[in-house]
Amino acid sequence: MITFLVSIAILVLGYFIYGNYIEKKFAIDVNRKTPAITKQDGVDYVPLPLGKIFLIQFLNIAGLGPIFGAIAGALWGPVAFLWIVFGSIFAGAVHDYFSGMLSIRHGGDSIPEIVGEYLGIGAKYFMRVFSVVLLVLVGVVFVKGPATILHELTGTSVPILIAIIFGYYILATMIPIDKLIGKVYPLFGASLLVMAIGLFFALLFQDYTIPELTIDNLQNLHSTPDENPVFPLLFITIACGAISGFHSTQSPLMARCISNEKQGKKVFFGAMITEGIVALIWAAIAMAFFGGVRELGETMAQEGHNAAWVVNIICNTTLGKIGGVLAIFGVVAAPITSGDTAFRSTRLIIADAFDFDQGKLLKRLLITIPIFVIAFALTKIDFAIIWRYFGWSNQMLATIVLWTIAVYVKIQGKKYWFILIPAAFMTIVVTTYILVAPEGFSLDYMLSLITGIVVAVALSIWFVVSKTHQ
Repeated sequence: MITFLVSIAILVLGYFIYGNYIEKKFAIDVNRKTPAITKQDGVDYVPLPLGKIFLIQFLNIAGLGPIFGAIAGALWGPVAFLWIVFGSIFAGAVHDYFSGMLSIRHGGDSIPEIVGEYLGIGAKYFMRVFSVVLLVLVGVVFVKGPATILHELTGTSVPILIAIIFGYYILATMIPIDKLIGKVYPLFGASLLVMAIGLFFALLFQDYTIPELTIDNLQNLHSTPDENPVFPLLFITIACGAISGFHSTQSPLMARCISNEKQGKKVFFGAMITEGIVALIWAAIAMAFFGGVRELGETMAQEGHNAAWVVNIICNTTLGKIGGVLAIFGVVAAPITSGDTAFRSTRLIIADAFDFDQGKLLKRLLITIPIFVIAFALTKIDFAIIWRYFGWSNQMLATIVLWTIAVYVKIQGKKYWFILIPAAFMTIVVTTYILVAPEGFSLDYMLSLITGIVVAVALSIWFVVSKTHQ
């Protein structure tokens, strides 16, 4: 319990202390008009109250990430706490804050346009394609998953449920952000927080023992440690609870709704720290509920005992009837709310790429309809293999954004070590993973790790010695 409580305290302190440091590094201008004011169009550029923006941002970046990812990460034991805490503060929150604030400074631009501004035209074109593919995959998977769960609960056929969810996605993608997302998301975001708070008090006052992070426990406690080394698998598995490239595609949505730059820390840095706390709670309850890390692994290995099953049984047991309702939200509503903003971000990225005004409904339809035709076709494909690449692709996107931020900070003439270190670290993670993973090149572990370190060091040296121009 001590490790768990100290971890939460560090996350909270990280928001106030490191958050202030990062805000000063960016140098906000409270008198500067934001895109929500200068480009207000009643569709995507819409000033919203701070509370709504925070809850929408939180739900946009969270969804199932800090729940399912944390449960899977708990299989490695208390070492997962370290990544959630320090990853959230020094990598994830910085990544989210700068991706949102740079979008504000660049007129609400999507992340591919921002990357292109600092890494070059080639990076811009790559990121346009890479981001769109990633977001469409997210949207499609978050159609099939909830549809399957709802089928089990209601008996309604999966194709009908897919059609209903797609219908909602189309509406959420096209209509003004304050008309649907602005009204529904704050409620869903609050529900996700209520679920986490309920579990927090269950951990405090019910008879659960959370494994402590000791010298003996500072090791790989996975049931198959040789096949699942802590590095880099843990850092790919726990993404949204530490750092996630998907967040950089979502932050510009709220960058178009913020009316003053001083709100950025609360919205972008704060939402990521909040997500880290949620991930920490879920990792702790997953380790404690079944009696320990080994018992969690044994339970998860049984047929049908996936992360959704874990969410359901934990919520129903610890929170009663309310927990049952929140569990359904957690495994159904949360992924749906990630899917709709994934498609909305796709529309905006494509619109930005072609400078295609989105003020009129017909112009939004011209982009939206082809996106959903492709997405519907993809629901017919088995994603079992493709989805394995999502975790790596997600962290690869985060790594590219971190290097983009590093270039921006260097151009501003400021000290850049605070961003260079996480950028280099994530470079080691994604390089090592794709080299060693079965879905990658299946190379020797030490060879892959050494190669990852060499690549990160080489990029860091090149970054330090190269000249940048504003």
